[in-house]
Amino acid sequence: MSELPIKIKKTPHSRLSEIDFDHLTFGEQFSDHMLEVRYSEGSWRDPLILPYGQIPMYPAVSTLHYGQAVFEGMKAYQYKEDKVSIFRLDNHYDRFRRSCERVCIPEVAEDVFKEGMKALVEIDRQWVPKEKYKSLYIRPIVFASDQTLGLRASKNYRFYIICSPVGNYYSEGIKPIRLTTMPKYVRAVLGGVGDVKVPGNYAASLQPTTKAQQLGYTQVLWLDAIEHRYVEEVGSMNIFFVIGDVLVTPPLNGSILPGITRKTVLELAVKKGMTVQERPVTMQEVADFHRQGTLKEVFGAGTAAVISPVGVIHHDNYQITIGSDEMGPVARWFYDNITGIQHGEVEDPDSWCTLL
Repeated sequence: MSELPIKIKKTPHSRLSEIDFDHLTFGEQFSDHMLEVRYSEGSWRDPLILPYGQIPMYPAVSTLHYGQAVFEGMKAYQYKEDKVSIFRLDNHYDRFRRSCERVCIPEVAEDVFKEGMKALVEIDRQWVPKEKYKSLYIRPIVFASDQTLGLRASKNYRFYIICSPVGNYYSEGIKPIRLTTMPKYVRAVLGGVGDVKVPGNYAASLQPTTKAQQLGYTQVLWLDAIEHRYVEEVGSMNIFFVIGDVLVTPPLNGSILPGITRKTVLELAVKKGMTVQERPVTMQEVADFHRQGTLKEVFGAGTAAVISPVGVIHHDNYQITIGSDEMGPVARWFYDNITGIQHGEVEDPDSWCTLL
């Protein structure tokens, strides 16, 4: 950075040797360093890379009470020629910026976000797993840091980036997962915050997700909040249906998170010459297509899982079983091409990868 040079305080004792890269769990081990930037008096200042560790916080910090916070989820990958790639950095920053605007958080300067992240990943590049299909998960988060119990937008904020070496998001790996609808609950409503990445969206999903898992399902397939008929998304992914030879996904209507992997799938599908429809989809349609034999595949797309096939959808005492116990050919094509681009094995004509 030119105006905001990054100060670096390296850890004297790396924890890298303690990590078993052959048996990574998702989001439970963290790299040696983190980025911290503070906002006060109208500007972001003093970016610092320091050893990963505890952060001081008072119990009156307003974000603990009112949830004024935003986060992102991104990944860095081992690339060819011993480089490291950060996937779709520009798109993640744009979504982060829009999420901040929605909850009255001052825009994190683009160079603070991007250059700070690149500097952090560069320092901890040995934490990027060498094995394909593994990655360094990157978590930027910004939150209100005023000490106040008054309900208002904060005047001070903290921005952090932390990193975690990860393997598969789901315990099933890339085997098909099981979904169930939970019409008693809703994830988001039009005019709310379903289309931005704020913590409250995920906290509200925990109870129904826990209930779904107790019933033997992996995640909840969320329906619209008004009629409880229209498919919206899965808790950690956008959803896609292969109906005949058409790729169908619900439109971004204001209550669905605009996933970066969703965007990637749609752009690759158009390049491949597939017929793509972004349109409302009811659960009745899904059941009808299943009965007719035209529902060929269902899969989710998200940063954490990349592409995750769906093998079962339960809704209203009716269970839909899709395909075999393996990833279908369409989902496999997207999985292979996206991970291939991320690792430098497939051409990246649109420069989705930022290389270090």
